[in-house]
Amino acid sequence: MSHPLPWHQPGLPDAPVQDEPAPADGGEPAGAPGDILWRIALRRFMANPWAVAGLLILLFFIGVAVAAPWIAPYPPDQIDLLNPDAPPSAEHWLGTDGIGRDILSRLIYGSRVSLVVGFSVAAGTVLLGSLVGALAGYFGGWVDTVLMRLIDVMLSFPALFLNILVLAIFGTDFKYLIMILVLTSWMGVARLVRGQFLQLREMQYVEAARAIGTPAWQIIVHHLLRNATAPLIVNATLMIGGAILAESALSFLGLGVQPPHTSWGQMLNNAQQYMLTNPMLAVYPGACIFLTVLAVNFVGDGIRDALDPRQKERVRRRWRVAVAFGRAPAPAVPAAAGGSGIRPGDGEVARLAGHGEAGGDGR
Repeated sequence: MSHPLPWHQPGLPDAPVQDEPAPADGGEPAGAPGDILWRIALRRFMANPWAVAGLLILLFFIGVAVAAPWIAPYPPDQIDLLNPDAPPSAEHWLGTDGIGRDILSRLIYGSRVSLVVGFSVAAGTVLLGSLVGALAGYFGGWVDTVLMRLIDVMLSFPALFLNILVLAIFGTDFKYLIMILVLTSWMGVARLVRGQFLQLREMQYVEAARAIGTPAWQIIVHHLLRNATAPLIVNATLMIGGAILAESALSFLGLGVQPPHTSWGQMLNNAQQYMLTNPMLAVYPGACIFLTVLAVNFVGDGIRDALDPRQKERVRRRWRVAVAFGRAPAPAVPAAAGGSGIRPGDGEVARLAGHGEAGGDGR
């Protein structure tokens, strides 16, 4: 589309003016600040080698879990009566356990249970914790008091004790395992969301939304919860590793996943009686648990560093090293020219370098 510009002169052709691209879904246009921030966060994440390595390991285990029926050489409960407790061979790459089940097949199928439990518990924990924390942080008053006292009561009981008690009463069904882990893990998320809401609810855009009559649920979902997304994503990522460890601990105690299902924790439980004769039965599932939880933690740390712009520890550490070895950069504004000899806005750097606060006399 073209139209006359304010400086249009007769006899000269109109310069074409391109309209800004309209948003596809009625939200922010392409290139909006929110979109740019997420792209910057993605670049920061991809620049973190540990986070990328953790993501690749996690994707590997997810791919193995999805493709388990096609890549596992045997069903997880198939017994080879002729080869119990067999060493690695061409027929059984990692050997067999005490009753002749293929270890590699059980590891592959065990990844499905462990990852499903981890992701399901993380999702349920975030949903329940976000709901409770949002109500407590937004409404405050007696609602906040009641919910926070409930959280204090829940935190006063050991989580493992509650898990064992409830599973002993209701049984060790798969859905009960996920439900119990969610009910004993949501308190930290609720406190996190409450703290975010207590800060955000006094912002001017929230006051403006209240002034024009925006419903409370819409303010919570569209204005407050969206701005608390970054810490929630980080917390949810780290919750996956915690849920995998909790499931493994319960399965090791015999209260987790039961046969015919297979999990890494159950394999550790079955390997107890063979620790002296065949310790590799415990090493293989233990290594899978270790690598998965480590990868999840690397990914969570990478997401945290990418989404939180206040993470300056790496820059401060470099400045401390530079100052210690006398390689700090020269000041941007010379003191002889009337300045303080300190870069504007570099108060923290100046303090670390021993110059005092920004704006001082440069001594």
